[in-house]
Amino acid sequence: MNNNGSSAGQVTVFSREGCVQCNATYRAFEAKGIAYEVLTVTEAVADDLRELRFQQLPVVKAPGMKSWSGFRPEKVDKLAAILGNTR
Repeated sequence: MNNNGSSAGQVTVFSREGCVQCNATYRAFEAKGIAYEVLTVTEAVADDLRELRFQQLPVVKAPGMKSWSGFRPEKVDKLAAILGNTR
């Protein structure tokens, strides 16, 4: 986990323990040098995410992008470009 504190430009990953797609997302962020914060999803939060039409984890909230769910390497690449990370 990479947690650099809270800020307006923070990348946040909503996740649960044992989530394979979440782990793949963390690895992709780390490979691109993207700092992120992990928030563990409770049932109440899961209900809120479902109301927002997210059907799978992780759900990623990132500056300059629409939030997404699942492991999305193309979104990680786009975020890295927005943040200026070119690893």
